[in-house]
Amino acid sequence: MELSEALRSRRSVHEYTDESLDEETIHDIFADATFAPSSFNLQPWEFLVLTDDEDRERLRGVANDQEHVTDAPVGVVVLGNKDPSAHADRVFEDWLDKEYIPNEDVKEHLVDTAEGMAEMDEEERRVWTTRSTALVAMSVMLSAWDRGVATCPMGGFDAEGVLDEFDVPDQFEPVMLLTMGYPVEESDDLQNERKLRREPDEVLHFGSFDGIREAVEAPADD
Repeated sequence: MELSEALRSRRSVHEYTDESLDEETIHDIFADATFAPSSFNLQPWEFLVLTDDEDRERLRGVANDQEHVTDAPVGVVVLGNKDPSAHADRVFEDWLDKEYIPNEDVKEHLVDTAEGMAEMDEEERRVWTTRSTALVAMSVMLSAWDRGVATCPMGGFDAEGVLDEFDVPDQFEPVMLLTMGYPVEESDDLQNERKLRREPDEVLHFGSFDGIREAVEAPADD
């Protein structure tokens, strides 16, 4: 589907059919999604994909007992690596090979920069990885919907509980959870009128921030 259609028609879905998602479809969704941009192209993301019933029960246990975690055939933990230097050498070697940078000295400077970023305090590194990893999470949702696969992003979960339950090293930040599967066509999430979206004229500020605006009436349909 066209990008505009995907953006406007995607919904956060809580009701899924019993149809499973095969590994090839899951792989293809992430293969497209990982073209998302990231800081220095350092791609700090990892994805824990849970398809077994028992694993999704465990995820539900650290996700505020949300029912759709086990109703969906797939649960995804979107993780951000808090170490900016984790893939730096490989990434910048690629820049050198493709002549994005002129020489080995520049590459080493960039690696040093990433290693310096790795010395930032915990909160700064959490913010750094969340910014990039949130971009790929949105790309996953759009890539899935392009294939008719629905998702629902979740911020309501116990982050430490996720790390403990699935033995994830604490250098990773659980940025988001996603449920994923084929939607029930009659689902209220798909059939109900779309929830309010603030109009562009209400949220756009050109040149300077001119204050929080009153609600702008949506233009009447022709």
